[in-house]
Amino acid sequence: MRCPFCQNRDTQVIDSRAPEEGSVIRRRRRCPSCGKRFTTFERTQLTMPVIVKRGGVRSEYDRSKLYASMSLALRKRPVSPEKIEDAVDSIEQSMILTGEREIRSSRVGELVLEALQRLDTIAYIRFASVYFNINDPQAFISMIQRAADQAAGREVRE
Repeated sequence: MRCPFCQNRDTQVIDSRAPEEGSVIRRRRRCPSCGKRFTTFERTQLTMPVIVKRGGVRSEYDRSKLYASMSLALRKRPVSPEKIEDAVDSIEQSMILTGEREIRSSRVGELVLEALQRLDTIAYIRFASVYFNINDPQAFISMIQRAADQAAGREVRE
């Protein structure tokens, strides 16, 4: 691992930790040349399914697009970036567990909606209003009512 400060090609691992789920390893490193310390994260690279869009166009999966769309829905909401990362990890795991080489973008959208519904009701409503292309005020009111009812049901169970 190259040092990000002095570009030295050799660094020493001081400490390694795996979070509960074990999908990422956090390593604290030290550069013997400049003495600076930094953190790296190692993630298992699995083959993700190809995304099939509505028009039939196929594109490679891009984690940053998924994270960006969820972050946009969660903008100015009390949800930490770590929780967003965990949600993206969970969505990716669901995609991999299908065992398929291709997955429809509509299925990815459903997985995002499910994750946002667990994280934050307002973010769910934001994403769903764009995802379902809701233009009618009455349809928007109905969607908000359904989201509120589902959120109330979750609070009763918790």
